Amino acid sequence: MEKMTKQEQNVHVNIKAAWVLKSMLGAYLVTGILLLALAFFMYQFHWDEGKLSIGIIVIYVVSNFIGGFIIGKCAKSRKFLWGLASGLLYFGILLLISLAFYRSLKDDGANAMLTLALCAGGGTLGGMLS
Repeated sequence: MEKMTKQEQNVHVNIKAAWVLKSMLGAYLVTGILLLALAFFMYQFHWDEGKLSIGIIVIYVVSNFIGGFIIGKCAKSRKFLWGLASGLLYFGILLLISLAFYRSLKDDGANAMLTLALCAGGGTLGGMLS
């Protein structure tokens, strides 16, 4: 087995970083579009909080599915692990943004764990089906 030179290792890391960036951009672009659509429907049809909660859950799963699918297409092997990593990173960024705005976790730990499971599951499923 050949050893990779330092330059080849750097290129390999840069390629994987590009995969992750594409995945996150795709997931957050889908999130933005779906949140705008959800806001429109909430305003137009005067939906209650229950429908809002379901909409947010669907957005988490669909966005992470897309992110996992993108990174799975790039990776071509261990797709489900890359999808899982994509979902976990999405959740981590979401958590950091939430902490930056609210300075604490607004909800209890159960909601955070549910969100983590939805993000990880959606990303994993997207990676598996890519």
